[in-house]
Order: sequence, then structure tokens, then C-alpha cells
Amino acid sequence: MLFLAQRGSITDVSDAWPTFQQVLDAMLLRAGHNTTVVIIGTTLLGIAAGIVGVFGLLRKRALMADALAHATLPGIGLAFIAATVLGFEGRSLPVLLLGGAITGVMGVGCIQLLLRHTRLKEDAAIGIVLSVFFGTGIVILSYIQSMHSGNQGGLKSFIYGQTAAMSAGDAMLMGGIALAAVVVTFLLFKEFALVGFNDAFAKVGGWPVTFIDLMMMALVVAVTVAGLQAVGLILVVAMLIIPPVAARFWTERLRTLVILAAVIGGLSGYFGSIVSALLPRKPAGSVIVLTSGVLFVVSMFVAPARGVLAMSFRRARLRLRIAGEHVLEEAFERESGVLEHGTLRRLAKMRGWTVLFRGVVLCGLRMDRRIVKTPQGVALTDAGREDGARVSRNHKLWEQYLISYAAIAPSHVDWSVDQVEHVLSDELVRELVQALRDRGVAVPEGGRAA
Repeated sequence: MLFLAQRGSITDVSDAWPTFQQVLDAMLLRAGHNTTVVIIGTTLLGIAAGIVGVFGLLRKRALMADALAHATLPGIGLAFIAATVLGFEGRSLPVLLLGGAITGVMGVGCIQLLLRHTRLKEDAAIGIVLSVFFGTGIVILSYIQSMHSGNQGGLKSFIYGQTAAMSAGDAMLMGGIALAAVVVTFLLFKEFALVGFNDAFAKVGGWPVTFIDLMMMALVVAVTVAGLQAVGLILVVAMLIIPPVAARFWTERLRTLVILAAVIGGLSGYFGSIVSALLPRKPAGSVIVLTSGVLFVVSMFVAPARGVLAMSFRRARLRLRIAGEHVLEEAFERESGVLEHGTLRRLAKMRGWTVLFRGVVLCGLRMDRRIVKTPQGVALTDAGREDGARVSRNHKLWEQYLISYAAIAPSHVDWSVDQVEHVLSDELVRELVQALRDRGVAVPEGGRAA
């Protein structure tokens, strides 16, 4: 790559921090022809891996890609041996990738045979094939090392990846394969989506599910083989899994999911290659995967729909709302509409509220103008009385429904009612009222009047 660190000695393994200009040049693709081609190639690889990985994830084939990647190693070694014996260049990347693709497909075929003709589960079949093929590859590499025609020729770089060893031609080949995979995916988008979500419906509808599955696996093979030199066969599976999983935190729609997975995969390849160019002693494959891992962690925490922080915030709000409705219901069911301090403490103890949580609940109700402070405790406002009446009526409606329809003893319905009374919609309440009236059950009107 372009920016090599200044070395004080042959044993110096430190990296010199790049200047701002060097960082800017790399980001703007002005760091030299070879570096630019590598960045573009790995970016295209990330985009392709993200897009193809979405459908692999929908089909629950994520670990299949891991087995496929490990199964490419013996093919790479055998392709090197065959090319060398026949007098060709053994380290030719197209030859090695072709050999890897062949044994990768064989590995997937072996998994399918084990699943069809034995009682093994998928995880066991994947583990067996992955281990056997990878062990075979290691043995073949040890044999190549003893060949008189030359050493391994850098073949071990396919295990962990070595972006720095890529030529412009290698990068263009990788980018071309990735671009072709993207094009085919979009041409078969509808078919992949149908089989990914409901393959049984697709079979009934006369769709060629087996052929679509084969096309999907062919794209996984293409992306896996394309990423061998950049990321390595051990880590390439991460490029097929992490971007779509990270994108899943942001959306519920398939098209948006595919676009986001492509963006996350592309950013992983782009920034990972830039870091590798600026800090050449850092392995590019690992840096690319770490970059995608960082994007995954960010997505997991800050995504607005399914992120950890957003979900925690919604759960906290729901818990506060339910606790507040318990307070309003308890106050409404008292003749005075006032909840004394002692009653508040007993309610908090029964519900398992801490002093801080109780204070937050009461503060929220006061801010919403549902209660006001009094010397005795808290009193309901008009809005608070209305909410308390609604919750009290929902409680009694659901209680009557369980007693009348589910034949549950009145002494056993309170816990279930306590969970449901806060989430009954107006439409469901109307249906409950009508169902009870049709059965001749007196419909509670809410609160003390019930």
C-alpha cells in the first residue's frame, strides 16, 4: 500500500501516524493508483456482501457461508498444484479462485447430502464439513510447502486475507465479481424476497424454489470467493452477516434493509481499506471486519426503531405510564379522590417501586396535570379523574370477560387483568362491551358506579 511507516529496525512493528493530508488523500482516492483500486474493490465487495447477505440471512443460511468459506481452502491448494504441474502460473488469482469456488460448492453439496440422507441437524453437518475441508486444506498447504517447484507462494494469505498483496488486476477482478453479484441480485430481487420470506407459498405458487435457492447460493459463493484475498476465508463470512444484521436494527422494510446493508458493507470495506493503507502493519481483512463490527454496535445501540437505547426508553416510558395509571385508578376508586401518603407508600410497596421511581411517577403525573399535591397526599384533577375512570372501567370489563368467557374464578383473574387493563384500545373496549351485552352480562360503567 502507499503509506509505509518509517521503521527504526527490522524488528520494529510500530506504525507511524499518518498526516491529515495523507488521510484526506486516501479518502478522496488520491493515494495512488494501486491503493485507489484496492479501496474501490473492497468497497464493492462490502456492498455486494451486504446485499447478498440479506437474503442469506432471510433463508437462515448465515452459517452455510462460513462452511463454504472454509471449504475453499483445499480448492485453492489443489488449483495451485494443478497449475504448477501443467506449467502455468500457480499463483494466478483467477485460477486459485476457481479452484476455491469448486471445492466451496462441493462443501455445500456435502452438507445438503448429510441433511438429506442422515438424521444430523444442520449445525452438526456444517461443523463436520467445515472442519474436514479446512483440515484437508491445511494438509494440502503443507504438501505444497515441500514441493520442489516453489513454496506456498503466499497461499496462506487466503486464510487471513492480505489486501496489501493485491495488485490492481486482482482488485478489479474482485470488484467485478462483486458488481456482477449485485446486478444478479437486483434482477432476481422479487424471487429472492418471495423464497426468503415464504418458500412454502412459493412452491405452491409454482415458483422454481430449488433453482432460486441455487442462484442464491451461487451468489454467496461468488462473494465469498471474491473476498478471500481481501478478508480471508476465516473472516469473509462476517461481511455476509454483520452488515445485514446491523441494517436490521434500522428498518422493517426489505428494500430499505437491502440498501442499508449495502451502505454498511460498503463503508466497512471503504474505511477498512483506508486504515490499512495508512497503517500498513494492520491487517486489512481484520480492520474491515472490525469496522463493520463498530457499525453493528452503533446500530445496535442508537437505531431509532429497534436499538437498545430506543427500546429501553420505550420500556421505561411504558413502565412509568402503567405505574401512573395504577395511581390514578387507586385514587379514582376512593370516594374523596385523594390518595393519602400512607396509601401511596403501601401501593408502592405492593408494586415493588423504589422511592426514586415513585417520585418520578408522581412528578410525571403532576407535570401532565393529572394530580395535584395536597396536605394529605395527592388529589385527582379533572383530566386525572377521566383517566382513572377509563382504567378502572377497563379493569372491570376484562375481569367480567375472563369470568364469563374463560370460566376463570373471580379470585384468580386479578393478576391477568392488572397486565391487560393498560393496553386495551377503544375498539377492543367496544367489542368487549358488545360481547358482554350479547351474553346478558351487566357491563361495568367504570369506577365506583360499577
